[in-house]
Amino acid sequence: MNLSKGVQFMIISTFTFSLMKVCVKMISHIPPIEIILFRSLISIVLCVFFFMKDKINPWGNNKKILILRGVVGSISLPSYFYILQQIPLAAAASMQYTAPIFTAILGVFIVKEKVSAKQYLFFFLSFLGILVIQGFDARISLIHLVIGIGGAIFTGLAYNCIRILKTSEHPLVIIFYFPLVSLPLAGIISLFNWVNPVGWDWMYLLLVGLFTQIAQYFMTRSYQAEELSNVSIINYMGIIYSLAFGFIIFGETYEWLSYMGMGLVVLGIILNLRYKRV
Repeated sequence: MNLSKGVQFMIISTFTFSLMKVCVKMISHIPPIEIILFRSLISIVLCVFFFMKDKINPWGNNKKILILRGVVGSISLPSYFYILQQIPLAAAASMQYTAPIFTAILGVFIVKEKVSAKQYLFFFLSFLGILVIQGFDARISLIHLVIGIGGAIFTGLAYNCIRILKTSEHPLVIIFYFPLVSLPLAGIISLFNWVNPVGWDWMYLLLVGLFTQIAQYFMTRSYQAEELSNVSIINYMGIIYSLAFGFIIFGETYEWLSYMGMGLVVLGIILNLRYKRV
């Protein structure tokens, strides 16, 4: 099968994001904001290395949108890390997969994209799936739902920022502004709730940073290389990875209604993407 560059990039991104989720869950005793701190340090070191190697200007052109992308990422990622640590892996992934809903809705106002009545119906189907998961899984509380959906909204805003920047900025510059903003914020907040990493914690913290950097780089390359509707669907391979890793590593299982809820989330997004292609 001859896969386009954009599709190849998204496959790599989806798999490495799934590995990152496993690592975050393995260190559930460390506060999410502290994980963000280490992840940001690793990301800055890697970005600076490649900036110097490839002689790239790290500051970019559209600084306002770059900073906004950093700010919204600094809100969405700790929210996502929190629910990854608190609830089963695939359920957390399903909540994050509602981000395309908010990407499209916010895109109406930010990048002036059109959303039809049918698409809103598909969005409702996905959101209904989240409510089914939350309603039939005692491990998922209302606060988990609020934080998970809130994080997905800010992720949708971040994706719109990437759309605006896709023709004007190098992918590494877009990635760089997240740790540039998040590092000082995470550093200050971590001072009040610090947990010393021990033993294997250091390896998982390193892997979170490495996997996230790889995943974000290839995701950004994918969105820049190809139509969003052609590559976004590949993201939903991630729920298969999450179910597999959750069962094999953490022994997570679900009631059949929870599986149905996950299916509704993915079905709603897939129907939306197919509708946009027509």
